[in-house]
Amino acid sequence: MRMPERMPEWMPDMQMHECLSGWLDWLGLERRARPNTIAAYRNDVVMALAFLTEHLGQEPDLAALAALRTADFRAWLAHDAQRSERSQGSRDGQARSRARRVSAMRSFFQFLSLRHGVSASALRQLTPPKTRKRLPRPIASDIARAAPTEMAALAHDPLGALRDEALFTLLYGAGLRIGEALALDLRDLDRASEGTLRVVGKGGKERLVPLLPAVLAILQTWRRAHPCPAPDAPLFVGLRGKRLQPAVARRVMQTWRDQSGLDPSATPHALRHSFATHLLEGGADLRAIQELLGHASLSTTQAYTLADERHLLAVWQAHPRARK
Repeated sequence: MRMPERMPEWMPDMQMHECLSGWLDWLGLERRARPNTIAAYRNDVVMALAFLTEHLGQEPDLAALAALRTADFRAWLAHDAQRSERSQGSRDGQARSRARRVSAMRSFFQFLSLRHGVSASALRQLTPPKTRKRLPRPIASDIARAAPTEMAALAHDPLGALRDEALFTLLYGAGLRIGEALALDLRDLDRASEGTLRVVGKGGKERLVPLLPAVLAILQTWRRAHPCPAPDAPLFVGLRGKRLQPAVARRVMQTWRDQSGLDPSATPHALRHSFATHLLEGGADLRAIQELLGHASLSTTQAYTLADERHLLAVWQAHPRARK
């Protein structure tokens, strides 16, 4: 069947609307997905359902979704690939987008299977597009060590300087994700007096992160100056005393990055990559790094070994005997 150049706007019927709403609530409340992920997944599934409406000749209900074959999903993926080729962007970027759409559909059908008994066996046989694994891009150790102090010097007031130094010291000194750090409350730091911080990561999974004495000292300095000392107050706050937003922290680092002449890859998440890479270069065990980062799978942590191998290869190529 020949598909139209552009999918028409699609509005789900009441049953499918309820399924979509239930799935989105499930993503946020039970799977602890981030808002950006939920928004992207919603768009992906709505577009897929719009395609299936054209593909099947009518809007699919739960029975029609349960009857889908792997060939139907392959037709959807082929159509998506054709649409991606007409858009701008690299091939790898297009493949990553299509892989995300497969992941979104799998999540949607997982929900339908749990709540409505819809089988997802045909979708599980679909092979997502292959993408190149992105290697972490760490910041050089001397730059990463100086970064919190240099960012603090850019603050407009002493309180903001203390906050920024504490936040970015924590990101590099403990390897936290920016969302994990900004979700902390003062009580979490108060419980870390012995040097171990409880962090809630992806999927609501908790882990204990040891704090170096230098990191704990800077955090405690910020704690003493905190404008709202109540234990249930956010650890990192903005100008109005509310929880600091990730976009604000990213702007702080972007200003520092631009003034330092660094690559755009120098983001708050790059400090987490730097934490792991520098531990690995110092001889830390990969399993220990996995625990510190809160990775569910060791394969995720192994990306740092690939990045380190590139570093070692560059060093080896500098050897006099490597030259012809």
